[in-house]
Amino acid sequence: MQDQMTPMERAAALAKGLPVDRLPCNPNVANGVARIYGCKISELSRNAKTLADAQVASYRRFGYDSIRIFTDLFPWAEAMGATVKYPDDETADLDQPAITDVSQIDSLQPADPYKDGRLPLQLDAMKYLQDEVKGEIGCSCGIVGAFTNAFFLLGVNKTLSMIYKNPEAVHRLCQVSLETVKAYAAAAIDLGITPAISEPMSSCTVVSPKAFREFSLPYLKELVDFIKSKGKGVVVHICGQTNKIWEDVADLGIAGLSIDNVASLAECKKAVGHKVKILGNVDPAVVMFSGTPLDVRYNTLRCIRDGYDSPKGYMVMSGCSLPVDTPRENIQAMMDTVREVGYPVCPERVAELIEDCERRLKEK
Repeated sequence: MQDQMTPMERAAALAKGLPVDRLPCNPNVANGVARIYGCKISELSRNAKTLADAQVASYRRFGYDSIRIFTDLFPWAEAMGATVKYPDDETADLDQPAITDVSQIDSLQPADPYKDGRLPLQLDAMKYLQDEVKGEIGCSCGIVGAFTNAFFLLGVNKTLSMIYKNPEAVHRLCQVSLETVKAYAAAAIDLGITPAISEPMSSCTVVSPKAFREFSLPYLKELVDFIKSKGKGVVVHICGQTNKIWEDVADLGIAGLSIDNVASLAECKKAVGHKVKILGNVDPAVVMFSGTPLDVRYNTLRCIRDGYDSPKGYMVMSGCSLPVDTPRENIQAMMDTVREVGYPVCPERVAELIEDCERRLKEK
């Protein structure tokens, strides 16, 4: 099955209520693009053109609706003094935070996206990306929120402790983090790229809703407002369970809310679907990585059933970034299922397809 529209044509038509060929879909291949392109993951952090070319190669292979420059959660903390370890063919990870004690917070300086760490490389990758696909698909860049970045500046355990022992210190960390991510967002927007925010440490699995509202939400709001003031909408993804903060995030006036697979798509639609487009949430590990194409088909259909009629719109998506070695046939199965369902979605037909999957799964 072939698409009849480009991602940008599809998005524009949906926004105007015009006919489209299918729902938008983004499997969120992430660093798995290295497998599609044929390079090692470490090369994505060393060469701007390789980073862009790998993203383009994966998009061309599967034809999904979102493409972004993003490698890991740590470029912004690294640009502020943290150290990152780069396995040869695995995703980069935090080695050491930028500081080891609260007394050092005032020594932190906002990063310059044109000079510090990997940030200039990622900006260059955005230029290459635009050269290849501008006008065909919307180009974005991943960026962490100020609260999440704060954890990588002082260390996760120490920052969690400071939430209770020294809240003022956490706010200072968030403020300097915010200056860094705002500067990066501005640089990306100047290139025509739309920032997309990841805030994994804001998850209700990590901190309480009360802590989120005190320490994350004010800085998230300032970042969202800043991006919107530049004429860009913004999607926010928060890992883990988020049901107790959906209203808070949706009220920021964001363009989309991406939810993890542990959250209920149907409940999210009911709670905030009238306020924000919802993206999600096929399980990236159990289904996409470890499952069969039939498992992917079944779970994609269930997500379509639960989300297709969300008032502000819906995009089929994995609940988080896919594991690097997710089978290509599973990524293809997600795309093929969305194409088969088409648009407008016929709920009766989707129900029939789900029943067929359930029968076939029982026969296995």
